[in-house]
Amino acid sequence: MRAHWAACAALLFGSGLNAQVQYATGQDVAPVYEGWQRNQDGSYSMVFGYLNRNYEEEVDIPLGANNSVSIGAEVFGDKGQPTHFYPRRQRFLFKVVVPRDWDPKQKVIWTLVSRGHTNQAKGWLQPEWELSDDVIVENMGGGVPDPDNKAPVLTVAPVANSSISKPVSLTASATDDGLPKPYRRSNSNPDRDSQPRRPRGVQIKWIQYRGPAKVVFEPDSSAVVYGEPVTLNTKARFSAPGTYVLRATASDGQLYTSQDVTITITQ
Repeated sequence: MRAHWAACAALLFGSGLNAQVQYATGQDVAPVYEGWQRNQDGSYSMVFGYLNRNYEEEVDIPLGANNSVSIGAEVFGDKGQPTHFYPRRQRFLFKVVVPRDWDPKQKVIWTLVSRGHTNQAKGWLQPEWELSDDVIVENMGGGVPDPDNKAPVLTVAPVANSSISKPVSLTASATDDGLPKPYRRSNSNPDRDSQPRRPRGVQIKWIQYRGPAKVVFEPDSSAVVYGEPVTLNTKARFSAPGTYVLRATASDGQLYTSQDVTITITQ
């Protein structure tokens, strides 16, 4: 009887999961409040990410009425938020700093309007929402946090403005403290670690953060390197003139460091 019930339950729950609809394109983008951090000068940082409900489509939402940040009663068009949105969940992307005497109940609100939907993420200093490195590691899928781990040190070479006809050369380098250490396969149960996991080490990746048209990176990421510095040489190709913000991120699989570069592309 128990085996029969388990088989029926598996069938029912499996059918429910398979019935979930996934959309490649045509869906909206929702901002997400990740939590807040204490800064050394006594101020606070409200941290935001987003969910692009599409599984394939990248969405652009220019700064302005459709992409704004409200701090108290004041609305700002530009507080460092992205305008180019990659598919699915993207975490811990930008911070809004508020002063040390900020009212804990006062809200910072990021508003996005897309595909006929208005979505808001509202952040305030709720004690349970304070972010630590451990919380970030767990939310980024980095496994058990290493308390001694420090984020990689990232250096991005200066970038000159260019034109559509000339790809832009990007060079980013990173060093790390060697933590977390590489995984070790269990001798007692070698099959336990058979599922593929991101190897331990540092990886550099480029993304488009802002810009009027899609940017193509060749390549967009480095190999994962452990125990030595890593450098990524990339070509960025542009299809339209305008001002772009590109972001390099160096991650050791748990913690990360990001740096933005702004480039003006002419016809």
